[in-house]
Amino acid sequence: MGERPTRATPGHHPSAAAAGRTGTSRIALVDVNSFYVSCERVFDPRLAGVPVVVLSNNDGCVVARSNEAKALGIPLGEPWFKIAAQAPGWGMIQRSSNYELYGDLSARAMELMGRFAAWQEVYSIDESFLGLTGSPRALQEQGTAIRTAMALHTGLPVCVGIAPTKTLAKFANRVAKQNPAMGGVCNLDLMPDAHIDHIMSRVPVTGIWGIAGRLGKRLNAIGVFTIADLRAADPVLMRRKFSVLMQRTILELRGIPCIELETERADKRQMIFSRSFSTPVTTLEGMQQVMSLYAQSAAIRLSRANQLAKSLTVFAGTSPFHHTASSFPSVALRLAAPTADPVLLTRAAVGALDGQLVEGVPYARAGVMLTDLSPAGYQPQFDTFVSVHERRNIGALLGQVTDRYGATSIGLGRAGISAPSDWTMSRRYSSPRYTTEWDELAIVRAG
Repeated sequence: MGERPTRATPGHHPSAAAAGRTGTSRIALVDVNSFYVSCERVFDPRLAGVPVVVLSNNDGCVVARSNEAKALGIPLGEPWFKIAAQAPGWGMIQRSSNYELYGDLSARAMELMGRFAAWQEVYSIDESFLGLTGSPRALQEQGTAIRTAMALHTGLPVCVGIAPTKTLAKFANRVAKQNPAMGGVCNLDLMPDAHIDHIMSRVPVTGIWGIAGRLGKRLNAIGVFTIADLRAADPVLMRRKFSVLMQRTILELRGIPCIELETERADKRQMIFSRSFSTPVTTLEGMQQVMSLYAQSAAIRLSRANQLAKSLTVFAGTSPFHHTASSFPSVALRLAAPTADPVLLTRAAVGALDGQLVEGVPYARAGVMLTDLSPAGYQPQFDTFVSVHERRNIGALLGQVTDRYGATSIGLGRAGISAPSDWTMSRRYSSPRYTTEWDELAIVRAG
């Protein structure tokens, strides 16, 4: 098979496999299969081979599914109450979200993945880009070694996609997941060009990284239906019609790296603390307690991130499934100066919804959003605008106390509750926090 140029030229679109085939540096996308479900299965092997769904906060909706649950046609976002009655008949097992377990296993998985790479970009809780070097055959063996190590040391199943660019690595990972015969590793350098072209011509354009539903419809309207169609499109013309991001995606599909490594992925533009309630909040006093707790938690996060917020938004809402009540108040405030002061933020959040709520209406969720964030110390502030609590670093102190003694150990004003309120999150089907709580460790009995 002849080599193709690595740089795109008019009328010639080099395939992923050939682009840079003579090079030795490649990008691997390592992704844990059905991450939440896989975490649950690590400590409960009875869940293997049966339909499993993981539910959102307050056991509201399906947020993760095993392959067996997908085969039953359970969609993501399906309200649990709609399928709860049928679940036993399907042999389906439900679990509440156990974020302590998922976060800890994610940290272990990412640390282990990083041992195999020259560089690493943690992309999300369950996937990571790795920089690998070697011949195509050696890279294939590295991918297999990563899968073996992940299964041995974390118990988590992963798939590995290897390619010249991030976009193609995501595509290769998808191919590996949907073709069990590949053993969980897809290295595009080892795949014939015609084979890659065939797959790309069959996968909808929304199957590629960065192309979501609405954007996919716009592409369909101009005759771009598959990944192959997008790869063949004129990148300059598509940049004019859409954006530079679209141009980069097209070039990446042709094997030309355009998306840089990001060592830090946190979205620093906003910070949201939002939850749904296990029991609706119907009074202003109850909602003030909610806002106090959420503003305090948001201030702790700000302090940990060494950031300040200039704007605050509070919001609440009734359930979309409630037949009679419908109320969605939202208030945005511009703060006098950038701050991470938990006292100021709590006062602002509590006061913001005065006059906005309807007493007696069952609010099902609420939240606090901080925006216009900036690094602390980025701009000098006059002492007049620095609160006394900020100078004393009260936000960091609150975080240290709650980390050591629990979330209800300390609080400001109405947030100083000693026992969980009725509205706090319900996790009726939660598994133990096997790796983060001493009294919930897994017990092994020898016969």
